[in-house]
Amino acid sequence: MDTFSRRHGLNRPDADIAVRYEAPDGLRHAVIALSYQFGLQPTDLRRVLCSMLYRVPNRSNWSEFPNVDDEVRDLIRDCEWFEIYDLIELLAQSCEGHGVDFQDETNRMFRIMGVGWKLVGTRLEVRGSEAFELAVKEGQRELLQRGNQTAASELHEAILDLSRRPNPEVSGAIQHAMAALECVARDVCESKDTLGDVLRKNPRLFPKPVDQILDKAWGYSSNFGRHLVEGNPPAFDEAELVVGLSGVLARYLSRRFPKGGL
Repeated sequence: MDTFSRRHGLNRPDADIAVRYEAPDGLRHAVIALSYQFGLQPTDLRRVLCSMLYRVPNRSNWSEFPNVDDEVRDLIRDCEWFEIYDLIELLAQSCEGHGVDFQDETNRMFRIMGVGWKLVGTRLEVRGSEAFELAVKEGQRELLQRGNQTAASELHEAILDLSRRPNPEVSGAIQHAMAALECVARDVCESKDTLGDVLRKNPRLFPKPVDQILDKAWGYSSNFGRHLVEGNPPAFDEAELVVGLSGVLARYLSRRFPKGGL
């Protein structure tokens, strides 16, 4: 869309992330408005909602506005919070002809409203702070450039685990994130040891006291990623922290030790 702000590169500051496992009324209203903005009619939206919710369209409603639109708003109010995000993915598929425009506008809406998700193609993935996003994206990109496909894949799997709805797989995210870092550290040091042993045998790998922080993080991941304690699951924010830390440190290793090792 050609608007004044787009032409001049002006953007509203991102709101702090406050919405992730809920779908407030404002978001539900915005999803409808966004659908109409990209050419969908109320009957199109009703068809998607009825299919998703296993409802029968009201045949007495035939005019787009206000009848079918009112029906759409009733249906969307009946959705569980996670069904709103399912709906967004379905709408992304319906708007594929608009390509990146629908994705960009949806993500702009999320940033303005402080929603902790982002649309990647037709799939929603968890969105963190700007620093988190940069760390993970750059970490994946530089791992791939270095040839560490397995490590990059593990980092991606960590994001997918955080993105699961309605319940994120936080322990899996921690496990995949530390596996990513272990993969690249092993490659750099040409070792088959665990990350903990790699750190102890290669004191030059990270500057001090970062190595000590990472050693503690490895111990944490052992407790909360690989060997869980009943009744003491890790929190989402803790898993997000580990994933972000893994992305930053993997990027550091990729930059400091180009292919060829120590």
